[in-house]
Amino acid sequence: MKITAVETVTVNAILRNWVFVKVTVDHGELVGWGEATLEWKARAVAGAVADLAEIVVGQDPRRIEYLWQAMYRDHFFKGGAVTMSALSGIDQALWDVNARFHDVPAYQLLGGAVRDSLRMYDHLGGGDSSVVYGEASVEGFAAAAGRAVADGFTALKILAVPSGNGLPSRPDLDGAAALMAAVRGAVGDDVDIMVDLHGRTTAAAAIAYGQALAPYGPWFFEEPCAPGNPRDLVRVAEALPFPIATGERLISLQEFREHLDLGACAVLQPDICHVGGPTGLKKIAALAESHSIPLAPHNPLGPIATAVNQHVAFATPGVIIQEVMRSDVPWRDDVVSGTFPIVDGSIGLPSGPGWGVTVDEEAAAEHPYRPEVQITTRDRDGAVADW
Repeated sequence: MKITAVETVTVNAILRNWVFVKVTVDHGELVGWGEATLEWKARAVAGAVADLAEIVVGQDPRRIEYLWQAMYRDHFFKGGAVTMSALSGIDQALWDVNARFHDVPAYQLLGGAVRDSLRMYDHLGGGDSSVVYGEASVEGFAAAAGRAVADGFTALKILAVPSGNGLPSRPDLDGAAALMAAVRGAVGDDVDIMVDLHGRTTAAAAIAYGQALAPYGPWFFEEPCAPGNPRDLVRVAEALPFPIATGERLISLQEFREHLDLGACAVLQPDICHVGGPTGLKKIAALAESHSIPLAPHNPLGPIATAVNQHVAFATPGVIIQEVMRSDVPWRDDVVSGTFPIVDGSIGLPSGPGWGVTVDEEAAAEHPYRPEVQITTRDRDGAVADW
């Protein structure tokens, strides 16, 4: 069996372009699908997929680890978000090919089920970008949080901290606390609330926000500091009474190892579309297990990425919860069907061969690539800030 083609299908989903990767082999009509979505870099990722295709076309798709090593090491310049996203999409598609070839769900090839169900968590508005990144209001946050719980979720994530300079003002702290209080009041004490800081804050600011939000019981603080300074995370972790999570913008195995060795976080959030697909994530999971650190894999992306994450989570010890964007666009299930129903905030073991989902390429073509909406975040004085 040989790989005959590696192609990309780009689908515009408003905030981001989903970059799907299709691997075709010379075995009947067998194809595999993966996802390599990277916000504002869709064309670069598609080009990187084409570059890596030169390495894998003509090769045996069953040699997954070998092909991962070849894609990672054959080119002199390694890693980086664009290249690793491309590699991730191809790797996912190879696992899909192999599972479909053996006519089994992919989690079985990934080691078999280590759990019977998988807890999922929601975003405000189900991931609708106008709610997640729109103007924050106490009433809007409370209403959206209430809808998530009404839909059965027992955990949700909010973006309560404004972008700004390195030192929050009293009104900034009070505003974040009011949003958190509104959400807690809407969902009660039995729902876990994660707070995403989006890397907007310095260590000092993250500590100040953490102290302001602590009375409302955050389950964890996500990415309180921009990537690149894990010692800042150590300062935050030591100062706050609840866990710190990070990892969505970490790419290499070495970056994850450094964070673990420093004790910079209590929860790791690798993104399967950026760390090298299931093959790369399994390496990170082994590192995390050696440090007794759980995983909450990052996934604000498309439906293929969600299915891949779910299969990998079923086969990976240490995963405590899985992120999902379920309502980013109303036609999500038209493009990728067969996704797994979330009941009472969890899913059961997936069925069907491979990732268990089907891509409708004609429906995908109805939403062709368009440049993503540019989110320009500015401070009060007009200076550029992290969004």
